[in-house]
Amino acid sequence: QLQLVESGGGLVQPGGSLRLSCAASGFSLGSYAIGWFRQAPGKEREGVACISSGGGSTNYVDSVKGRFTISRDNAKNTVYLNMNNLESEDTAVYYCAALKGTYYSVLFSRMGRDYYGMDYWGKGTLVTVSS
Repeated sequence: QLQLVESGGGLVQPGGSLRLSCAASGFSLGSYAIGWFRQAPGKEREGVACISSGGGSTNYVDSVKGRFTISRDNAKNTVYLNMNNLESEDTAVYYCAALKGTYYSVLFSRMGRDYYGMDYWGKGTLVTVSS
């Protein structure tokens, strides 16, 4: 069964850090670009960060630049999202999604917006930033 599974969410105080993981099973992530998306209560889903299949290119929505870092370990079939200096506005369900690497430029342009053309989606992990 082909699936993506997110982990690492939880409750953190403002200014704190979390690392989200996205693990693939049933297929190799190596040929896929990966995007992290989030959906806050009452808001539309938006692209937060993305990384090319080889890891050489990344992009972020402006609101997380300098605070979030996306990375990947294709040998472990896993992608990560390191989140530092978290703010209450970062509270959301975070999803990882995979897209055939050929179409990375499309994903790159979708940061800050939703994109329904991803090939696979995880079920999400909740991040709550609150004191």
